[in-house]
Order: sequence, then C-alpha cells, then structure tokens
Amino acid sequence: MSAAPAVASTPAAAGSTTSRVASIDIFRGLTMLVMIFVNDVGEVKGLPWWTHHAHAQQDVMTYVDMVFPFFLFIVGMSMPLAIERRLRQNPSHLALWLHVGLRAAGLIVLGLILANADKVDPARVGISGAAWALLGLTGGIFFWLVPSRDPRYARVYRALRIVGLILLVIVFAIFRRTAESGNAGWIDGSYPEILGLIGYTYFAIALLYIPTRRWLWAPLVWFAALTAFCALLTAHHIHVEGRIPLYFWPFSSGAWASITMAGVVTSTIFLGTHRWTRLRDKMVLALAFAMAMLAAAGLLAPLGISKIRATPTWCLASEGASVLAFMLLYWICDVKSRTRWAAFVKPAGENTLLTYLLPDFYAYLTALLGFTYFETHFHAGMAGVARSAVFTLLILAVASVLTRWRVRLHL
Repeated sequence: MSAAPAVASTPAAAGSTTSRVASIDIFRGLTMLVMIFVNDVGEVKGLPWWTHHAHAQQDVMTYVDMVFPFFLFIVGMSMPLAIERRLRQNPSHLALWLHVGLRAAGLIVLGLILANADKVDPARVGISGAAWALLGLTGGIFFWLVPSRDPRYARVYRALRIVGLILLVIVFAIFRRTAESGNAGWIDGSYPEILGLIGYTYFAIALLYIPTRRWLWAPLVWFAALTAFCALLTAHHIHVEGRIPLYFWPFSSGAWASITMAGVVTSTIFLGTHRWTRLRDKMVLALAFAMAMLAAAGLLAPLGISKIRATPTWCLASEGASVLAFMLLYWICDVKSRTRWAAFVKPAGENTLLTYLLPDFYAYLTALLGFTYFETHFHAGMAGVARSAVFTLLILAVASVLTRWRVRLHL
C-alpha cells in the first residue's frame, strides 16, 4: 500500500530515463484525500444518503462506495512497476516472493490491529482497546520506518525496528476478547479491515501476475476470469458452502481481485513494453477498456449494484471510472507535466501507509485521553461536513510535514 518506488518511462523521457509516474502518486494522493474525508464524514448526522455507503439491501452505489475500488485499482497499477524495479535490483525470484509474502503479511497484521481494537476486553488484557491499538500502531511505525541513508543513524533505526517488532509481538500475545460463548478469545481474523483486505488481494494478484507477467495478454485474461467468477458466484451458478477464510482463498469472491487486476491491465497499456508506443494508441486502448467495462456493468446490472455484496456491476462501474480518471491524470500530470496543482496531495500518494494510519492514531489517542468534544459539537449537518473537511486537510498537512522530515513507512 505504501508508495513503492515506481520506475517507468514517462512521455517526457521517451524511454531514455526512468522516474516516478506522477499520475499514479497523484491519483493515490487524491484517493487518500477522499478516503479520509468520507471515513470522517460518515459519522456526521443529518446528511443526504449519497454521502454515506449504501446499505447492503439497497441496489445502488454512491461515490463513497467507489473509494475502496479506486485504491485497489492503484495497487494493481503500481504492482508491475514495483515488481520490475525489484527484479532489476535483485533477479532472484525467491527474494521477490519473500518480499511479496512479507508485504502482504505486514498489511494483514496492521489491518488486524485496527479491526480488533474495539474488541479488546480490558478486564482480560489489562489495558483499554485504544491503548492496545496505539501500542500496535507504534510498533508498526517503528518496524516499517524507512531508515535514513546516513550511516550515522543506522544503529538508531535498527533499535527502532527491534522495539517495533517486540511491540507487535506483545500486542498480539496479550490480546484477549470475550467470545460469543463467554470464554476468552484471541484475534478475530474474520474481517482484517481495509489494510488486511488489500494485503490478501495484493498476494492473490501476485500469484497470478508474477508467473505470467511476460505474456502481454495475461492480465486481461486474468481480469476476465476473475470478473466471470464474481458474476457466476453472485448469480449462484457457483455454490460455495460456508465462507472460505481469506488465508485459504485470498481471491474471495473475485471482486476485489478483479478491480486490482484491472489496474494491472491499465498499467500494462500505459507503462508496459509492447508495440503500442504512441500516446494516441494508449489512450484509445484505455478508452476501449473503460467503455467495455461500463457496458458489461450495464449488462450485469440485474445481479445488483452493491459494494457490501461486492457485485460485478459495482466492480465494473468502479473499474471503468478508475481507468477514465487515470487517463485524465496521465494526460495532465505526465504528458503535460502539470503537477503543481496537486502538490498538497502528492505526499499522501508517496507516503500512503503513514497517511492512512494517521486518522486512526488520532482516534485512539483522543479516546485514550478522553477527548470527546467533537462527539457533541460539529457532528451534524454542514457544520459536521466543515469539520470533516478541516480534519482531512490537517491530516494531509501532517503527512506532508512528516514526509518532508523523511518519516516514511514502507512495507
């Protein structure tokens, strides 16, 4: 999830040099901005229905329901670039798979901390859920902190990494919750939060993409297969008894994986090595891909439109919108080199994991301190929206300052 250095030829470089793809970082940063805002404004009362996630029973989707798909799409866009870069540094496939596994595990670990904080039984653990989560997040930040290039601080960063690992082990070791039976239970892995879902999906896509990455059409074939699987499962043409845990089947219903694979296809179109080198060809291919997905979304509309139920129409509509949004950003940011307008969100796109954790860090810290002012003030109507907007800007500002101070997280 964190912004892995994306090495690819930009239009300005004409294939002679390598640099970050600005549109990916900015797309990720804009998505983070909206994600932070909708998560906070979701607690505001008295707002129209379209400002919240649609309920599972509703056959509709709101703009809020498209935020998670946009993020999954960007994960897919970044994957071919990150894998290519890692193989250039070290051609060992064993090392690559070790990195993929550890990265997925890191996201799942952080996701489980966020998902289980509210389930902590203080009587069994000895500390509140907020304190437990803060210890876990602090451990994660210490462990995945990008070390300074200055060799003078090597020991400091090594010590922080050790302390971080110890904290992570401790929070998982001491965790206890009260199960439905009334007995003590350990970590609940049934829902690993957004970070965990991204971790499982990232690993699932790696299983498909890495072995077949040299085949130009492989991502499109995988995308079609995942979409078909999602549609057949939703239409009950495929029956699965019970719910298969994600650690056994990280593809889940195929919905999240199909969105991420759509990002891989789009990355291949714009940044891959193939015969379509002209910008016009890339744009035409991407537009055709987007229109095909939107058309398929309409055809599959009878299966329902729902994020909660992860229907194929929700996936395809979000994927089509993601491709169109990236096309626009690619034209503005990489072709025209106009990026100054996005300077405020770009640090969030480059230092995404830390930016993602900041709102949770704030929530647990205020809960620990007993700060409840905003639970009774600025919590409804336009005043609540204004509060959420200010909160979002403050989080992005903090992320920008921390990034400037080279406080970065990288899995």
